[in-house]
Amino acid sequence: MIKINNVIADSPADKCGIIKGDFLIKINQHEIKDVLDYMFYAAEINPIIEILRGSQTLSFVAEKDEYDDLGIEAETFLMDSKQSCRNKCVFCFIDQMPPNMRETLYFKDDDARLSFLQGNYVTLTNLEQADIDRIIQMKLNINVSVHTTNPDLRVKMMNNRFAGEKLKYIRQLAENGIKLNCQIVCCPGLNDGDELKRSLRDLSELMPNISSMAVVPVGLTKFRENLFPLKSFNKETAGETIDIIEEFQHILLEKFGTRTVFPSDEFYLIAERDIPQADFYEDYPQYENGVGMLRSLMDEFENALENAEWEGGKRHVSIATGYSPYKIIRRLAEEAMKRFPLLECDVYPIRNDFFGDSITVTGLITAKDLIAQLKEKNLGEILLISSAMLMTNSDIFLDDLTLSDVEEELNIQVKSVNNDGYDLLDAIMGIEW
Repeated sequence: MIKINNVIADSPADKCGIIKGDFLIKINQHEIKDVLDYMFYAAEINPIIEILRGSQTLSFVAEKDEYDDLGIEAETFLMDSKQSCRNKCVFCFIDQMPPNMRETLYFKDDDARLSFLQGNYVTLTNLEQADIDRIIQMKLNINVSVHTTNPDLRVKMMNNRFAGEKLKYIRQLAENGIKLNCQIVCCPGLNDGDELKRSLRDLSELMPNISSMAVVPVGLTKFRENLFPLKSFNKETAGETIDIIEEFQHILLEKFGTRTVFPSDEFYLIAERDIPQADFYEDYPQYENGVGMLRSLMDEFENALENAEWEGGKRHVSIATGYSPYKIIRRLAEEAMKRFPLLECDVYPIRNDFFGDSITVTGLITAKDLIAQLKEKNLGEILLISSAMLMTNSDIFLDDLTLSDVEEELNIQVKSVNNDGYDLLDAIMGIEW
């Protein structure tokens, strides 16, 4: 039973007499427990809505076409509380966070509903058979954090005694036509090497309903006291992991016409290998997992540069980036300066003192590190940073400082730029849209 927090004016629910404060019980005789039930059953034509108002149970017919929104809003987006993670994974980044940060950064999400609705990855350890049956009934394609298909190793890595047996759900979902995107956080000495081969082999057996797989390297901060001993990838082990993945890609490409499994960009950077060309990434199915982001950025930037025209006078800008992509960003800046002699573009790699220097990605750079390392630099007219450094749809960094704080400390305008080559070149050239 869900309390109705708002009814949209002139919506089907409003027109049939449902009001704020009512409790939603059923739609077409189906009990409504959360947003998935609501979306699935409310999509039907002229649904019958059962409501509790005070002590009375009332029924309404909402006149609407198929898939039209009913117009009911609950207190939360999920119409229920968010499900937190029951695991204590040995590689969990949240367990490696320093104390006294904002509360939301410590919440471990493992909610299958958000996997369908927002693309989150889930381990399936929160789910029971009834949940799997509902996913199959509703035909909800989801994203799964697999990490390993070895049941005993999965229990060890996730510190959850049910983690191994829940692997059966992956097969059950795939065999019932549910499309799954999978990820493996790879840890040297644990689930790499032969264990990685096993996981890729087991998941490949479920093709074509395994839509894609991403393998990403474990990230280790300096805050690992009393945690499971892990080590980072180095040039050699990263290269070995790429080789394993590419071997599987050849097999899958020949058998299914798709590579399916992809290493994240970070593996190529650690291994000091060139980022593959665009056709390697097919339609970029694991882009949000850091797979192909750099190739996309480079290609977009070069395409934009080819058609760009310089209309202004001298311009001096700076870019702050992580150590991992520094060489690539610097090369793009050099290409722009070669094309436009009036442009000066400095690129500064930012060492991650906040989380530790083993964290080299751009998205985990804090405002304090930006300020400390750029304070005495000649940054020109504007400092460009990646929007990945900021909380989604905000100007707040991980350390709770804001863009304005950085601007005040560095005495310069700071502009966040999306991971898009066209946007990056526009920002460098000072083109505003």
